[in-house]
Amino acid sequence: MGRVTQRRRIHRYLLDGSPAALEFPVRNREDVLAVEEPLEVRLGQLSFSVTMRTPGDDFDLVAGFLVSEGVIWEPEHLVSMRFCAGENEDGVQTFNVVEAQLRPDVTMPERGRNVFTSSSCGICGTDSIDAVRKSSHHAPAAGGAAIPAKVLASLPDHLREAQSLFEATGGVHAAGLFRIQDDGGVELLCLREDVGRHNAVDKVVGWALREGLLPLHNLVLQVSGRASFELVQKAALAGIPVLAAVSAPSSLAVELAESFGMTLVGFSRGKSLNVYAGQERIASPAAVAAAPA
Repeated sequence: MGRVTQRRRIHRYLLDGSPAALEFPVRNREDVLAVEEPLEVRLGQLSFSVTMRTPGDDFDLVAGFLVSEGVIWEPEHLVSMRFCAGENEDGVQTFNVVEAQLRPDVTMPERGRNVFTSSSCGICGTDSIDAVRKSSHHAPAAGGAAIPAKVLASLPDHLREAQSLFEATGGVHAAGLFRIQDDGGVELLCLREDVGRHNAVDKVVGWALREGLLPLHNLVLQVSGRASFELVQKAALAGIPVLAAVSAPSSLAVELAESFGMTLVGFSRGKSLNVYAGQERIASPAAVAAAPA
């Protein structure tokens, strides 16, 4: 997995009362960690933002981040991306700076965010809540075929099955873009993992932008963890009508989903789910016939 994982020596304590526990800590054991490193995003010569992320799919991350910031919304807006020169103390290229060149007619942001963004916060550094409540060039489409609740509830399992980095480390979030077939089948179009859940979503959206797929109408974005305001915003700006999470949404996430006409699902865990907005896109389960007396 290259730079996405790192092996570290640990001392492991066993507390199960087994004979081996009497000899704790267990020494000379290795654990696999998800790598977390900074990525600086530059627009030409302008330093726009620094975010903490898991290396890999960095061009997707930058493209998706620019979509979620409202800077671009079409693949033609993004002329090119490249890694800038940068070395660590050992003289090894870090690949931690990406320079994006925008089409000349694309309006540049008034200023770069020029702040450190942690892997747990995707909107840190914005001036106010109004600054992130952006109008979408790809508003989620209204209507469409209703998604069976049972199929929607199955998406976390499909997501988990494809999470190779989580399988190795247990320390990353995931975002998956799904197409629901007419017969109830599920197609995973893109999955990305990262220490930051907002980065995972940006990587998925950036992949879709670079593939020329925006707006992402009639698709479902399934995420691990909770559904925050920022994740709803990112989905809305990509035109995604349905966002589902395995944990809870925030109150502001629900309000934003309602304002965009999106469907927002939380606590989707196989056998149940909660719909907080846009219930009209969910098909109720068929009635179960009563057992004969």
